[in-house]
Parts: sequence; C-alpha cells; structure tokens
Amino acid sequence: MKSFGIVGGLGPMATAYLLELIVDMTDAKTDQEHVDAIVFNRPSVPDRTAYILDPTKPSPVPPMADMAQKLEALGVCAIGTPCVTAHSFHQALQSSVHVPFINMVQETAAYLKNAGCKKAGIMATTGTVHTGLFQTALSAAGVPYALPDSAMQAYVMSLIYDCVKAGLPADMEKFRAVSDALRGAGCDAVILGCTELSIIKRDNDIGGGYLDALEVLARTAVLTCGKKLKPAYDSLLK
Repeated sequence: MKSFGIVGGLGPMATAYLLELIVDMTDAKTDQEHVDAIVFNRPSVPDRTAYILDPTKPSPVPPMADMAQKLEALGVCAIGTPCVTAHSFHQALQSSVHVPFINMVQETAAYLKNAGCKKAGIMATTGTVHTGLFQTALSAAGVPYALPDSAMQAYVMSLIYDCVKAGLPADMEKFRAVSDALRGAGCDAVILGCTELSIIKRDNDIGGGYLDALEVLARTAVLTCGKKLKPAYDSLLK
C-alpha cells in the first residue's frame, strides 16, 4: 500500500486543508480505499518569505529537510508540502530524499498548459513572486502570465497575513480588486498560488476561472498513490 508524506505546518490550516482535499478527492466507498498519509505538522518552521527577502533570517530548509527524511524513513512513496513559497527550496528538499518531492508549482503550470490556458494571472506571496517560481514554470510550459502591480500585490499580502494567517475573515473587496485587475490584463485563469488563498476559495463563493495550486497537489497525491479521483475533480478549473 502506497502512502503519501506531508511536510506540514506551513501553515497549519493549509496542512489540514490539504489532507481534507486528499480525502475529499478520492473516489472511495470504504476507509480502506482512501490514501494512506503521514503528516508532520511543524508550524515552528521559520517564515519562508522572510528568509527569501532577507537570507540573514533563520532558514526553513533544515527543519523541512528533516521532516522529509523522517517521512522517507517511514516508507512514503512521495512527499509534498502545502507551502508554495517553500518551493523556492525544492531542489534542496528533493536532494535530501530519494523519493519524489512533488513540485506543486510545476504541476500547476503543466495543468494550465493541458487545459489550454491562454494567459494566467498569479496571486502569490511577495516571496514567491520575488523568486519567479510561477513565472519560470509557466514560461517553461509555454503559458503567458501576468502579475499584480505593487498596490495589488500589497492587497495579496494583506489577504494572506492580515486575514487568513491571523484567523480572520478574508477582505473580499481586496480579493476582487486583485482578481479584476488580472482579468483586465487578459487572464482567463488566475492561479491561487498560496495555500492561504486556497482557504479563501474554500470559505467564499469566488466564482470560476481559478486554479488552486493546493488542489493540484492533492490531485497529484491521490493519483501518485494509485487511487481514483471523484468525477467532480476531473477538472479543477471551474
């Protein structure tokens, strides 16, 4: 039986939601037909964006690699993390283990390419934008993209840190402002490229045309473990 490992706590709510998505996406009639998963939930991992913007701050890589190695020792077939920004360190994390460490960013770009996306808007942390994670992956996949301007990016960070991470309701006026700006730039799909934004999608009726990177990771986990997807998740762009 294949099991999936989660390097979690980045953040705690996003980790819980990833596990919820994996369960919800699996076409199972009994407990035994679900994905076996092992979760390390370590919220004490240093902030990823803070480290990217100032490398003198504590690095999140050692504790993440430690979790990955422990998961590998427990026999998982693949590993993932719900934190998009942490994919800045994907190469270091993958080199710390021998099993696949799923790259959620590349999987998201590949999904958009296969879906025929003409232009993708990117909503993500300033750290993720700064490293060019999605820009590089989308360019490699041949998918044009657009980024929020500085004012709209400040809105994105406020949604992530002042709302979701703080345990408060999302400011949907800010969310709509960013989304509308990206649609106005010609985007037919908007990537929710931070797992706190996934929580906003879960808790609010935001409409269609969004691709939640966390849903892409959950979908990949289900398929990697040899399980079937529910028909409702055949398409994630709704």
